[in-house]
Amino acid sequence: MKKLVVGILVAVLALALLVPAALAKSDKDKPLPATDVDLVKKVTLRGKPVGGGKPVKQAATGILGAQCEGNRYAIIIGISDYPDTANDLQYCDDDAQDMYYALTSLYDYDERKVYLLTGREATYDAIQGAINAVKNQAVAGDEVVFFFSGHGAKGRANDGDNEGIDEAIVTHDGNNLVYLWDGQLRDWFSGFQTSRIIFIFDSCLAGGMTDLKASGRVINMACSESGVSYEGDAWGNGQFTYYFVDQGMLEGYADKYDSIPDDADVTIEEAFDYAVANCEMQKPVISDSFENDLLP
Repeated sequence: MKKLVVGILVAVLALALLVPAALAKSDKDKPLPATDVDLVKKVTLRGKPVGGGKPVKQAATGILGAQCEGNRYAIIIGISDYPDTANDLQYCDDDAQDMYYALTSLYDYDERKVYLLTGREATYDAIQGAINAVKNQAVAGDEVVFFFSGHGAKGRANDGDNEGIDEAIVTHDGNNLVYLWDGQLRDWFSGFQTSRIIFIFDSCLAGGMTDLKASGRVINMACSESGVSYEGDAWGNGQFTYYFVDQGMLEGYADKYDSIPDDADVTIEEAFDYAVANCEMQKPVISDSFENDLLP
């Protein structure tokens, strides 16, 4: 009897030690508390875009890395319809749809492996669920694209990156805005088996997303860490997405190095170079840790 009681006590103690750890893990996935939060809204312009075509220091080298021989996955998010009409945008859903079309029509992405989340469907929980689903499927040699178009924000969040000021992409829960902080997004993308991951952010303060930097990753950001991003009627898109996706990829205007004759071979770096050369009032930035140029 004494041995049985001791065994029960040991089991209870072990359970008591495991429960806090489990709670801590689940808390890590919940929206993080933050202070001094400032929503930095993407700006909607009316009328014609200005300028364009200025010289740019190029990211593209014309040398392709190994092409993807595995599966391709994508998580594509565009939020125009936020809770409270004061925060609504016009063209973020269009940005997401155009990215989806480019990947599935030009780069052989299987529609069944693409998570397209727009408007009210693009909740914090849905985004987390899509990332986890891809993480559970993707293996070494596969390719993953994460695209976001919407609002950005800054503030002080305990997201584990030791930054004084953190940046976030702005999601929602159907009723309220929910901020997905850079350090938290980095944690969600930790543990991926593949080192072929492409991030594209068309949002204000996008340049702060360099927390996601790792070997084999390319991070395309529509503006600097303190910059504002624009959308407009003349583009029918976010400005960065228009030049990066619509003009650069779908129209093929970014194809400077014809690596694969008579085929869609606009690399990520070429698309970025074209966007930089044409964007006005915002300065796109890139963090490229992929060897050579990356062809999706």
